[in-house]
Amino acid sequence: MDIKLAGRIDSDNAAAVEKQIFSQLADGKEARLDASDLTYISSAGLRVLLRVSKAHPDMRIVNVGSDVYEILEMTGFTEIMKVEKVYQTVSIDGCEEVGRGANGTIYRLDKDTVVKVYRNPDALPEIQNEREMAKLALILGVPTAISYAVVRVGSGYGAVFELLDASSFSKIIAQQPDKFDWCVREYAGMLKKIHEIEVPKGRLTDVQADMLERAQFIQPYLPEASGKKLLSLIEKVPHENFLIHGDYHPKNLELQNGEVLLIDMDTLGAGNPIFEFGSIFNAFIGFSELDHAVFLAFQGFSFETGYAFWRKALAAYLGTDCKSKIDELETKASILGYMRLLRRAILRGETETEQGKTAFDYRRRKLIERLDAVDSLSISENELTVGASLRNLAEVQQFIGERLSSIRCPSKTQMQTALVVEEVFVNVAEYAYEPDKGRVTVCVDVAKDPAVLTLTFIDSGRPFDPLQKTDPDVTLSAEQRDIGGLGIFLTKKLMDDVRYEYRDGQNVLTLTKNL
Repeated sequence: MDIKLAGRIDSDNAAAVEKQIFSQLADGKEARLDASDLTYISSAGLRVLLRVSKAHPDMRIVNVGSDVYEILEMTGFTEIMKVEKVYQTVSIDGCEEVGRGANGTIYRLDKDTVVKVYRNPDALPEIQNEREMAKLALILGVPTAISYAVVRVGSGYGAVFELLDASSFSKIIAQQPDKFDWCVREYAGMLKKIHEIEVPKGRLTDVQADMLERAQFIQPYLPEASGKKLLSLIEKVPHENFLIHGDYHPKNLELQNGEVLLIDMDTLGAGNPIFEFGSIFNAFIGFSELDHAVFLAFQGFSFETGYAFWRKALAAYLGTDCKSKIDELETKASILGYMRLLRRAILRGETETEQGKTAFDYRRRKLIERLDAVDSLSISENELTVGASLRNLAEVQQFIGERLSSIRCPSKTQMQTALVVEEVFVNVAEYAYEPDKGRVTVCVDVAKDPAVLTLTFIDSGRPFDPLQKTDPDVTLSAEQRDIGGLGIFLTKKLMDDVRYEYRDGQNVLTLTKNL
């Protein structure tokens, strides 16, 4: 039962008010004081509240008007007890849904404003947290919106934002197909922008630590080897402190007066960019691959269009059209995505239904398969890992060629590099793992001062130092020459330096060429 506080509480009536409050308080029940009719409170009244709070530490003062709230805030009472302001009530009946995030849904109230309605009915701390996160993001250089008012929506709370004539990317994709490629570029560009922002240490949640907790949670539900590998992969991701949005999808990007804004900032964190892609994978694929209608209802356009957007966005983010490179990032993102979905299903009891169990088993199987396909979760624009097979040569050539073209490398150098790449890759593909299968990683690095190209080939096949092979005598006649043996010879001639080492169970061949 609420205890009403009305009119004034001052020196004249403080003692009587205090006696009345204590007479109505029941032992063991929450002390809830309704201040909707309270218009004035002096230091004598504050002392009453303090004594009640000491006797009932769970005391809550609700529906506090702005004038009284200002007094409570000024004297520090809002820090030592639960105080809730009275909020304007708004209705979302008939309002257009313009965005949806992990913790709430955004509706357009009118032409100029939107309201984010939080799922948690007691969301005031969440709202305050998101306001702080948005302020930090704005300071760090992320274009975003900050709520200017808190309101009541039904039995819960909402935060009001000014978004003049803004349209979400989801709405643009659904209604203006000709802007699809523009949306892809802007989406990937904003993502790269936030992933280049280094966050002051300790200001945001450590996403890597959070991912480790999730991996530990689902370990009992995976084969022992898979569970251990998942933990190991996350642990080995380089620890970085870059900005992570945490819920990055087209409904959370808004176009307003020609400017792209990123909204829904309550999931901000700091870490390695790979951890962003797990939630992005779920937004485009994970949640809806078993039921495409889920995606249509969420984003407002088809799953097939969403998948095409996802693939093109990965290509734009990585700066390559190399299918193997895009597949590699998708595979790594799916590992983190499926891990999150399995944990979510367990916590929500979804496995207790037949449909939920089917989905859980499917995602568990997918996670195990993807874990077997990778040796690392790290991502690099300058690194590609593919199966050591001749059918992947064209992809490797394309990947390296794109990198060389991006720095305007002379055509002669590009041709010579392509020849060297073919010789080395074919050698690994045909001999490193025979008769088994394995993977090879190719790294491309270009230093500027001085301009030097470095290519590194890494495989886990049998130890083999190609530099130990004797160079062929190119002065011999055709009849005297052996067949073969020219590949490594050409490599050494065309590059300025070639080095080999066997390190940590891997063959590492490093080639450098002065540009």
